[in-house]
This record gives sequence, structure tokens and C-alpha cells, in this order.
Amino acid sequence: MSVRIKRVYLVPEDTDGTRILVDRLWPRGLTKERAKVDLWLKDIAPSTELRKWFAHDAAKWVEFQERYAEELKSKGEPLALLKQKVSQGPVTLVYGAKDEAHNEAVILQRVLRHK
Repeated sequence: MSVRIKRVYLVPEDTDGTRILVDRLWPRGLTKERAKVDLWLKDIAPSTELRKWFAHDAAKWVEFQERYAEELKSKGEPLALLKQKVSQGPVTLVYGAKDEAHNEAVILQRVLRHK
């Protein structure tokens, strides 16, 4: 099972496989053509409330992970679709955040690798 993560602003590569955007909002200043996203799975993203609370504040990272993991329990359909895509071949979860270590794609990658 190959699940990579990368910023959606980086140049797409053939090795990305299926590119799945896991953000609730479309990345600023990026056209659909340049993003080369195969699937926009916005329903898997953290809720608007959680996203605004977190605000990419690394000091809130531990609690954000716990809250998002709790939210994922109620996201059966989008999570099942994500797992199906992973079972079909290489997947790259793409996200817009500048912080490459503290974002929802990091958590989703961990969840997919351990289930």
C-alpha cells in the first residue's frame, strides 16, 4: 500500500498515482489544471469548526490529532472511498497547508497505513 503526502502546490509527478485533495477548501490561486487532482474528497477534511480552531498552530497539534481522529469515526463513506482508492494503487494525498508536518494529510496517511 503506497500512500504519499505532498503539498498540492508542488509539481505533480507520474509517481504520484491518484492525487486526492483532502482539504475542505480549494487551494488559493491554483487552477484545476495545474493542481492535477483526480479526486477532491472534501468530506474527509476536518470540520470547518475544527479547522478554524486549529488554524495551523503547532502548539495545538496534539489536541488537533485527537479531535480529528474522533471526527473520522463519523466519516465512514469518504473514509471507505479513500481506502478503496488506496487498494487500487499508489495514492498521494495532497493538501494546501504550508506546514508539511502539521496537517490533516499526515493524520490520514497514518490512519491508512495502520488499518
